[in-house]
Amino acid sequence: MELRHLRYFVALAEELHFGRAARRLSISQPPLSFNIKQLEEDLGVRLFERSSKQVRLTAAGAAFLVEARQILAQAAEARTLVARIAAGKTGRLQLGFVASMLYRDLPQQLERFQRANPGIELVLRELNSAEQVEALRAGRLDAGFAHAPTVPADLEGIEYLSEPFVCCLPEHHPQARRRQADLAALASEPLVLFAREVSPDYYERIVALCVDAGFAPLQRHEVRHWLTVVALVAAGMGVALVPAALARAGMAGVRYLPLRNRSIRSVTRLLWSPARVTPALQGLLEVVDASIRTTGSPRPASAVRGSSSRPG
Repeated sequence: MELRHLRYFVALAEELHFGRAARRLSISQPPLSFNIKQLEEDLGVRLFERSSKQVRLTAAGAAFLVEARQILAQAAEARTLVARIAAGKTGRLQLGFVASMLYRDLPQQLERFQRANPGIELVLRELNSAEQVEALRAGRLDAGFAHAPTVPADLEGIEYLSEPFVCCLPEHHPQARRRQADLAALASEPLVLFAREVSPDYYERIVALCVDAGFAPLQRHEVRHWLTVVALVAAGMGVALVPAALARAGMAGVRYLPLRNRSIRSVTRLLWSPARVTPALQGLLEVVDASIRTTGSPRPASAVRGSSSRPG
């Protein structure tokens, strides 16, 4: 049984006339009769009662008509679905992101993408950068927004955002009211730092920056999330160097200062595996690329300059 047989059967069942059904199908009567006979032999039942004056459905034919219409409708839906997937109009996109992207413009980018592609299901997973690289290589993610100074081996990527690191201090810290933070003056302060296994690059760059300023950092606390970093600083547990976008998190009790005579940047890239470029992913890449070309690499609201995160 093929879809052709079902189309011929439905046409004849609705017309109840071989000539009209053949014209509707744009075929001659002999092929129509032959295919109906094939269908009846395949099913092992008579679907029509035929006479010289009329054609009418048998009870089995009436029941089969309901099923045939459903099958043809499902086949049409399947064709549409496949065509939409091929065109990138539907499907699923599994997207990783680091938590700090929520304080940049990632929510707006995803909203823009979803408006343009309502048939694509976005599945978001908050993962640190190392976890995203692993998931991309294993095929568990289609793409990810991760902190990456360079594109990891066997992946592809584009620079999405580059922003300065700033010093995060408790709001009542002696340096908190200055215009810039003197890193060397913080040598005796406990440093709230990501665990090395969570973000090796971040860890090594911060340690190198401290060494360049003339001291080995006093690392007392290790964390896994940026908001934990800021919360510990607000509680007076130490100081931290964080991406400038964290100033938009709105957490009370801290101040963010640019570093005096020091330069270190956080680079966020959109990463993906070249072996898994689906039409849905291609659509996301086009949205992101258009945004970057139109406005430049997205930035936080403004450069941090002695800003406080206290609301109002």
